[in-house]
Amino acid sequence: MIEPSASERPNELTATRAFVTGCAGFIGSSLTDRLLANGWTVVGIDDFSTGQRRFLDKAAQNPNFRLVEADLLNSSALEAAMRGADFVFHLAANADVRQGLAHPRKDLEQNTIVTHNVLESMRANGIRKIAFASTGSIYGDAEVFPTPEAAPFPVQTSLYGASKLACEGLISAYCEGFGLQSWIFRFVSILGERYSHGHVFDFYRQLRSHPAFLEVLGDGRQRKSYLYVQDCLDAILLAMARANARVNLFNLGVDSYCELSESIAWISAELGLDPRIVYTGGDRGWVGDSPFIFLDTTRIRTLGWRPKLGIDTGIRRTVAFLRDNAWLLDSRS
Repeated sequence: MIEPSASERPNELTATRAFVTGCAGFIGSSLTDRLLANGWTVVGIDDFSTGQRRFLDKAAQNPNFRLVEADLLNSSALEAAMRGADFVFHLAANADVRQGLAHPRKDLEQNTIVTHNVLESMRANGIRKIAFASTGSIYGDAEVFPTPEAAPFPVQTSLYGASKLACEGLISAYCEGFGLQSWIFRFVSILGERYSHGHVFDFYRQLRSHPAFLEVLGDGRQRKSYLYVQDCLDAILLAMARANARVNLFNLGVDSYCELSESIAWISAELGLDPRIVYTGGDRGWVGDSPFIFLDTTRIRTLGWRPKLGIDTGIRRTVAFLRDNAWLLDSRS
């Protein structure tokens, strides 16, 4: 994994004791490594339903890391594991947006109810600070672009987005009612090393199986914004160090977007392929897929944050990682 040097990182939080949910996931494991490198003590929890043990190889060698393997729906196990922490980084979630209608209870349980369990465990342990990974999907089919945090309250178009918005509501209410402090981050899609689901993963897996053609959901004109994982972590840690309201809400993304067809071209070029593209048609890939996602990041930029990588570089690095780690595709097959 490519990590920024200390001189490249923004001012970050003073090292202390962190509790990371979803610590074996793409973003969670990257955050765990960053915190450990900065001198934090980290307790991570994961049930490995989608997380990868190999993502924790580096962390496992650090004496300041402890892994708890448990289901976050088990509130007693969660409360015990969290004991002694100062900060909670809540990254665990069901991130399978596309299949939400096939298992509608999963988003409720793994996103909303789990977040309630996390908040109650914080209360039981006297922990007041939480960073939460939300999503730009809560804006649904936005009408304002780039979309600011104060956009008109949107109609929800996916169960995933609806469950994440419910999580935001719970967190805000706990902050008001119980004196917690939160940093809520609405991400665009995140790219980079350890990326394990999403369109780059799906396209790479297809091209690995049949390099001559690629099936694409929709018409290829969907417009999306993406953010490199280390830039995402920079923003999270900077915001927690510099923003001090009771509820701090930030969009995270780059100041541009690309059409899906452009992304396909970058992926193909990185692999040295020229596949025939077959589009399934329509303006979106599935029910709940927003055809245009582009977030206004003025608020986080006023704190001094800037992403270091553009979308094209992030996609190319993601493809390079997948090419060098075939085991990940096999494990997700």
